Amino acid sequence: MKTLLLIGMGAGDPEHITVQAINGLNRVDVFFVLDKGQATDDLVRLRLEICERYIREPRYRVVQVSDPKRDSATTSYTQGVEHWHEQRALLFARLIDNELADGECGAFLLWGEPGLYDSTLRILDRVRANGCTDFDYQVIPGISSVQALAARHRIPLNDIGQPIRITTGRRLTAQDLDNVVVMLDAHCAFEAFVDENVDIYWGAYIGTANEILIAGKLSEVCEQIKGARSAARARMGWVMDTYLLRRRAD
Repeated sequence: MKTLLLIGMGAGDPEHITVQAINGLNRVDVFFVLDKGQATDDLVRLRLEICERYIREPRYRVVQVSDPKRDSATTSYTQGVEHWHEQRALLFARLIDNELADGECGAFLLWGEPGLYDSTLRILDRVRANGCTDFDYQVIPGISSVQALAARHRIPLNDIGQPIRITTGRRLTAQDLDNVVVMLDAHCAFEAFVDENVDIYWGAYIGTANEILIAGKLSEVCEQIKGARSAARARMGWVMDTYLLRRRAD
């Protein structure tokens, strides 16, 4: 039987790796790395750095392949993601068939936490549904950008006895502004709420050498965040940010 490990690699700091993840890394024969292009070379390098840092007997090999591109021009976001997942499922099935021998262990090092806004689990379910069943897989949880954001700003995510909500920039509404964590916000959705009485705790590249942290009343720091985000994109070619919005008591 072939085995796959989905290993949460944390939010950017190599020391986010858990002991369970280190033990998993040392079981792996083949690491699968999805190359998203030059803009995300840093993410590929971090994966390789983690392997070099924590694997005691480096007998593994790395298989790096181009990640299928999601069609952002499609009129339906859901249909675009559906097609992208299908293309990824076909790629994963080929990798399992061609690059992993029976009895070997393969792995994907996944940014943050595999169970939080990551598509890999759904795609592996699709691979199985398409008939590729000669493998098993395990999930090793990681530190998410949500946890890292709270730690770096030194804040609890919730008020006493209150819930929190985690959503995307695409789904953010005015009804969500009590303790809402926002991920995958490509268009600064928070800007629509500058007239609301809310604080924002924002972070980009959390846990890396390029980390940026900004906090304050949204109306006062909105432009600062947008400027920092624009400058970071120009420098890095990509932006990975997370933020918490919380209504102010005054």
